[in-house]
Amino acid sequence: MFATIIDWLNTALYSYVLIILLILGGIYFTVRTRFAQFRLLGKQFKAVTEKNGSGVSSFQALMVSTASRVGTGNIIGVATALCVGGFGSVFWMWVIAIIGGATAFVESTLAQIYKKRGKDGCYGGPAYYIEAAFKGKKGVAILFTVFLILTYGIGFNMLASYNLQSTFSTYSFYNADITPWIIGFVIAALVCYCLMGGGKRIVSVTGVLVPIMGALYIVVALVLVIINAKMLPDVFRQIFVGAFDFRAIFGGFGGSCVMYGIKRGLFSNEAGVGSAPNAAASADIDHPVKQGLVQTLSVFIDTIVVCTATAFMCMTSGVTPPTTSAEAASYVQASLSVTLGGVGPIFITVAMVLFAFTTLLGNLFYVDKAINYLLGKEPTKLVRNICYVVASLIIFVGAGLSADMLWNIADVLMGGMTIINIPVILYLGKYAYRALRDYEHKSAEGLKMTFCKKDIGLTDETDYWN
Repeated sequence: MFATIIDWLNTALYSYVLIILLILGGIYFTVRTRFAQFRLLGKQFKAVTEKNGSGVSSFQALMVSTASRVGTGNIIGVATALCVGGFGSVFWMWVIAIIGGATAFVESTLAQIYKKRGKDGCYGGPAYYIEAAFKGKKGVAILFTVFLILTYGIGFNMLASYNLQSTFSTYSFYNADITPWIIGFVIAALVCYCLMGGGKRIVSVTGVLVPIMGALYIVVALVLVIINAKMLPDVFRQIFVGAFDFRAIFGGFGGSCVMYGIKRGLFSNEAGVGSAPNAAASADIDHPVKQGLVQTLSVFIDTIVVCTATAFMCMTSGVTPPTTSAEAASYVQASLSVTLGGVGPIFITVAMVLFAFTTLLGNLFYVDKAINYLLGKEPTKLVRNICYVVASLIIFVGAGLSADMLWNIADVLMGGMTIINIPVILYLGKYAYRALRDYEHKSAEGLKMTFCKKDIGLTDETDYWN
């Protein structure tokens, strides 16, 4: 009965509500920012390299948000879309990323404007600008925060755990009844150990290895696409034919390429969900727009670069995708095996272990900050450790559950965050557009880059920009 309810909610959200919010909202933000995601691409790269204060730099904030975005969804999520939604889903992933860049700009700029001053620097996120939108009333902000905790502490982490263990399914030692639970226990124990402060060396090592693996993953994908370049014309044909096969789309919209492209695109780049603004608010910069531009670039890196690399690597291999989400991991591994032989599955397994581990820790970082907001203070060490144990148990359980149920749970919870976040940034967006005009004026005139809230007509109380 639970699975039926989740499936119904999932279909309702992505067949109607979120398609309207994400696509029409993204188009609106694109127009209001005058196509900032394309027009200001050069300034996006420039903003990444700048460091203005002694706190977190724009680059560091980009790495935090990109680490959260780039993970199992870029591999297994994309493969799932190809398996269930078809090759046409890639086109709709591109669409949701292209217009989502403007959405990411607005929400991250607002997070910077409304950020708070803490003992270790600045912090913030959607909860704070949602509270400001409702004139200090916390009800909706608390609801959003609860959804964030459920999404990242339960939905995404259970799914990441499942995706990780599923990459072992092609090996001879894998037993579907036992192996998932063993792998789930190992990863849960490691995460718990790191969360409680004992795994600093593990975290530091993975912090170095993950960017290297991410770069290596993209290089390997590009090499495989070049090797199989003769397949590219047919791949592009299948993408566009599938994307505009309206008879198939409207004949079964719940399983169409449009819905799976939007779902997996949103799961991957999170533009409009309200997660990346938590990282964006931590940057110590001289103008809020710079972090909006940085987060726009993060969406581009995640979907247009990494997700496309996965999709083309699989599609040019010539391997026919299976039709169930449970076989997505084996589809990726089979695609690599065509060119790389036995090395292919091992490479994907190593990449997934590293991506999943840092994704799990990154998700719980967001949960940690959300709990602080709900309590209005830092929790005691006992409360924090209890939360860590519960989070680790959730990771353990996720490894052994059904793939379809886990994807549906994650999609519904993520949808709940999006439904709250996008209407709020539509309402507050005027301040982001005014800030953008202020930034462009000062940049064009060669003026010193400063920002004051009165320049955009903001009268709300803020900790910064006064």
